[in-house]
Amino acid sequence: MRLHSFLFSLVVTVLVFASTVVPTGCANIIPPQGGPRDTIPPVLLKANPADRSVSVASNRLVFTFDEFIEIQNAQQEVIVSPLPAVAPTIESRLKEITVRLRDSLQPNTTYTIQFGNAIKDYNEGNVLKNFTTTFSTGTRLDSGELKGKLVLAETGKIDSTLIVVLHRSSDDSAIVNQRPAYITRLNGEGEFLFQQLPDRDFYMYALKDDGGMRRLIGNDARVAFLDSAVHPSADPTSITLYAFDLKEKETTQSGPAPSMPTPGIKGRPGGAAAEKRLRYANNLSEGKQDLLRPFELTMDQPLIRFDSSKIRLYTDTSFIPVANYSLSIDSNRRKLTLQVNWTEDKLYKLVVDKESLKDTLDRQLLKSDTISFTTRRKADYGKLSIRLRNANNTTSDGSTSNPVLQLVLNETIVASAPLGSEGSFRRELFLPGTYEMRILYDRNKNGRWDRGQLFPTRLQPERVRLLDRKITVKANWENEFEF
Repeated sequence: MRLHSFLFSLVVTVLVFASTVVPTGCANIIPPQGGPRDTIPPVLLKANPADRSVSVASNRLVFTFDEFIEIQNAQQEVIVSPLPAVAPTIESRLKEITVRLRDSLQPNTTYTIQFGNAIKDYNEGNVLKNFTTTFSTGTRLDSGELKGKLVLAETGKIDSTLIVVLHRSSDDSAIVNQRPAYITRLNGEGEFLFQQLPDRDFYMYALKDDGGMRRLIGNDARVAFLDSAVHPSADPTSITLYAFDLKEKETTQSGPAPSMPTPGIKGRPGGAAAEKRLRYANNLSEGKQDLLRPFELTMDQPLIRFDSSKIRLYTDTSFIPVANYSLSIDSNRRKLTLQVNWTEDKLYKLVVDKESLKDTLDRQLLKSDTISFTTRRKADYGKLSIRLRNANNTTSDGSTSNPVLQLVLNETIVASAPLGSEGSFRRELFLPGTYEMRILYDRNKNGRWDRGQLFPTRLQPERVRLLDRKITVKANWENEFEF
């Protein structure tokens, strides 16, 4: 008995000692990770009626997927064609989506429902992109197609936020007063595609549809249109739509820029004095004046008083008056422009008398302001020579005639000049930077882009082609390019 008790006590002691010596890290329990994250969108298992069914009489469609799903932004994402007068009811429950078309189905008509990005799985939010189903109430499916691309006429760039619509009516006012028969969205490349269209003429437009009305609203909207009817076919020719704003957008600032100076006031901004002072900003870059551009002052508010005789330009610290300069104000009375033949690397001082300006809030300078700046050196610029071959190719209607080269920096046209018969452009001084190149086809030869008009003349806008090459101009360098 004593031996058994001794052995038992020895075993217990060894176990207790081992539990205190073995590192605790070896006893940590790590739960399983559960495998990789699900990234697969829902998969359709069954549809009733099936895709591309004919002789369909029911206005109720049911789609069954392999996992729990939900619908998001159905009103914006889901498109039914032809466009119904009453929006459909779309519901999701567990693994099913039910669509009820609340309009009576039209006879011998092909319907298409595009879900866009509305369907996603419930757990991970994986989107089933561009899910589409088609059926016909007749004995066959319509097979006509229309395809094309939309570009902004003024820049040659893409605006994929517009929709493209088809109207049955040739009446110009249909885009304002009627809902279209068919609509489709643009993809990221500005391309559009209509499928399953009937064999008849349509009238095509593109428009902004922020309100979901599918109609042109307001006289400043963005729009594009075709001059004549289009007819769907099994192998359609690509169409290009040129979009433009019906009304010129306001380009001046509606308020002070964050870096707006506070002339006439020293110290911290704010307070009663700050509320009474007139505010403006200039177009200097790092305190330097571009030799190729005028000096500009942009007001916080429009001016009700502008006395150019009380704004004077001087050079050097000794305030030597400058002759032969002009000072003007734009039609919005917000921007003052000073034109003069600048001398390179020279100090200028613009003295703005406190009585010279007053804005619509009855504010003026609290004291005269002196704006000092230095002009750039010619060595800060590069020489630029560009030759574009085949730039003068024209179409039969002259829509791509009279080419004008535009050089664009940060969405601003820095230089613009007609291309001669050789397609050449040259400047002895050009500000360094990386520039986009555009060609404006200047229909009326006025040197600038002109927008179109929908009512009453249906005039297409002038067209701009964005070239797929950029150029980088280096300072103090002969920059020569040929394309």
